[in-house]
Amino acid sequence: MLTMMQIGCQTYTWEMLGDRWTGGPDDLLDAISAAGYSGIEITDTMIGHYAGKPEAFGRALAARGLELAAFACASDSGYTEQDQLESDLAMVDRTLDFVAAFPGAVLSLGSATIMSPGSLDGKFAAAAAFYNAAGELGQRTGVPVAVHPSSHHNTLLFTRADYDRLFALLDPARIGWVPDTGHILRGGQDILDTLTTYRDRIRYLHLKDVDASGDWQMLGSGICDTRAVVDIVATSPNFNGWLVLEEESDIAAADPAKAVQTNRETMRALLA
Repeated sequence: MLTMMQIGCQTYTWEMLGDRWTGGPDDLLDAISAAGYSGIEITDTMIGHYAGKPEAFGRALAARGLELAAFACASDSGYTEQDQLESDLAMVDRTLDFVAAFPGAVLSLGSATIMSPGSLDGKFAAAAAFYNAAGELGQRTGVPVAVHPSSHHNTLLFTRADYDRLFALLDPARIGWVPDTGHILRGGQDILDTLTTYRDRIRYLHLKDVDASGDWQMLGSGICDTRAVVDIVATSPNFNGWLVLEEESDIAAADPAKAVQTNRETMRALLA
């Protein structure tokens, strides 16, 4: 089954540079194609002048031999503000129109995040209501929708207990999961157990690495047992075959294009 897998690149490696990144989406496509990837996961922040123009973006991908593996988006609400549910779902609806032009691509929704005071019960309930409704919208348009937990500041989804709490509220028939190895490890989880427990929810996989302290490392340089992770994910009945590499280390901050090229070479060796 490993031979059927495709390797994609997430554009957050450039996005994390903030104002230091002055390029555009075509520069990303050029760098990712040159590094030997088959596909791309791009974010709503990095889509640039292709926003709302799926036909043009499709031509740009095809010209470089790339596919759209996933489109990722987030909201200032952190998906935990009940009074912003309607506007967040309207954003999802618009985004689904774009993603639907790329058969097989997944809409990835960012991690539920605490943006204001309030009870955790209320935050989890609001996040679950949003994710379930977004998944239902995806079903209507034929686009798989999945939640991508993170370990960043104020995330609602950090520990295994957090995952268990949210997943108990989600309908797995409507909303899937994008596990991220780095974020799972930063949350102190037994990554292989977490992946095994929720294997059937997996749509695709984010691969990155950390050291024992949770600091970002280049793929293969930290504590992630990448091969063991891939072997578990490959058994998910809903896994679409995409392994998406995402790099957030200091090395990537210095030279994103070089870092993602190195990771692509590392991945070839890890799956050999």
